[in-house]
Order: sequence, then C-alpha cells, then structure tokens
Amino acid sequence: MTKSHRTTAATAVVGLVIAGAHFVGGGTAHADEVKPSVPPGAEPSASAPVPIDSGSPGLKIPQGGTLAPAKVLDIAEVVEDLGGEQRRQETNQTVMMALQSEVLFPEDSAVFNAQAAARIQAIAAEINTQKATRVRVFGFTDDQGSYEHGKELSKQRADAVQAELAKTVTNPSVVFDVRGYSEDYPIADNGTEEGRKKNRRVEITFPRTAGG
Repeated sequence: MTKSHRTTAATAVVGLVIAGAHFVGGGTAHADEVKPSVPPGAEPSASAPVPIDSGSPGLKIPQGGTLAPAKVLDIAEVVEDLGGEQRRQETNQTVMMALQSEVLFPEDSAVFNAQAAARIQAIAAEINTQKATRVRVFGFTDDQGSYEHGKELSKQRADAVQAELAKTVTNPSVVFDVRGYSEDYPIADNGTEEGRKKNRRVEITFPRTAGG
C-alpha cells in the first residue's frame, strides 16, 4: 500500500496573468504585466468574510488601535504519495491532482508512456463523479533549458493530458482550460534534482460538488 503524508496549508493570493493559454470550448486569453505567485485561475476560492464594524464596542480594541485588513484564506489539505509522483490538494471548493511528468512521459517528450492512460482515466472518473463542468489542465517544467522550449513542452503535455481526459469524461459540455507555463510557478527548489522533479508536472483541477 502506498504511504501518504498529510499537510495543511493556508494561502491568500491576488493578481492575474495568463501565459501560453488555450481554452477548449472557452473564451479568449490575455496577458497582464504583473505576475502573481500562482497560475491564473488557481487563486483562492474562499468566500469573502462577513463585514466587521471596527467601531463596535464588543471588539474592545485598545484606544488608538485599528483592525488589520480582512484576508480571505483557502485551507488546503494536501496528500502526496511517498515518492511524490502524485499529489492531491483539496479545498472546500476544488480538487487538484498533480502528476509528475516522469510518470506520464519519457524525458523531453509529450508522448505518453504505458502507465499514463490508466492514471489519467482514474482522474477522469472522479471528474465524472463530481459532475464538473470546467476542468483546468496546467503544464509546468523545471528551469533547465530555454524558457521558450519549456513553454512549448509544458503546453504539449497539458494538451496530451486533456485529450486523454476527454476520452473518459462523460459530460459533453465540459470546458477545458489548458495552459503551459514552462518554469513559472515552481513548487520546489530548482537547485536540486529532487526539486526539479517535483516542478516537472501536470496539474488537473476541477470543482467539488457539495457532497464530494
């Protein structure tokens, strides 16, 4: 049995940029100058907090004190298999599955290996269970080689995963948002091979249903 370890993380991020975007059944894309710390479309989804009256006597704020600006936090539960080949991250609204490129593709290739289809079909089955109508498929590389080559390769790999998902996803109206980000948005240190291996990945994200 594959061992897992769990960690809990809270993130609050703002900003928007689109790089190497391609929408299957979606609209157009544009790019802004400011790069956020997470890919566009992956921002926290938690609802805004209820308004708080800073002048309410019940708060008992010391004289001259003020409230800090409100922050919206998405609490994420992360489960990663022992080798880090597959990582599952859940919030109250979304499920994100990250697969290391090595378990899907040969080196510097966007052609699936023998085990890739079964892994992707299992994710597609969960997309069906959640009755998702929109699915994000984002590809990433490490910082080795040129940025432009990484951008092309990460997009080709994301396209390959989307095409395989589409074979099993049963909702004919599902919209796929497919993008390649090259070395942008690393999740580990590119200074080590272990970190670069984690950064070479494809992420599949879809909404959770209320009962999911």
